[in-house]
Amino acid sequence: MTLTLHAQPYDMDATGFYFTSYEDYTAKADKAVNTYGQHVDEFEIQFIEGDLLDCLFAEACGLYQSNIKAFFECADAWDEGDKTRFIIAVGECGYEVALEGTVPDLPEIDIYHEDSMKNLAIQFVDEGLFGEVPSSFAHYIDYDAIARDLAVDYTETRIAGNNLIYRCA
Repeated sequence: MTLTLHAQPYDMDATGFYFTSYEDYTAKADKAVNTYGQHVDEFEIQFIEGDLLDCLFAEACGLYQSNIKAFFECADAWDEGDKTRFIIAVGECGYEVALEGTVPDLPEIDIYHEDSMKNLAIQFVDEGLFGEVPSSFAHYIDYDAIARDLAVDYTETRIAGNNLIYRCA
């Protein structure tokens, strides 16, 4: 899907413009003037159209004139998993990560595609994280209690329609 952004001038006597690439932005920004013919230099960058994941990615990036080139490069080159990890690292965990064309080395974040903490507890027991559970004992496991314990270290979020449970390192 094509990304559409808007450059809104801080100059009240100037008109903004829509753009779909960095080249489009620079071409239109170079020609931007206010009603008095003075060149406009500063713009607020607004996300207008694109898929929900790219919208959340733009929000996590904090779009500015200084990073729109990198934003377009990353939005095009990164896959859904890379964008999701970035959104969680920056938007949810509070890490500061420089936006570059390549996927940055993000801090270690455990991400699980589960609908609830209870489902994560069931997954962990099935994977043997609590040791081997004999089949005769499996019916007595209190998954709700394990889920409450997991909620101390893990957080649920919803990103672009996907329920995720994550833990920041």
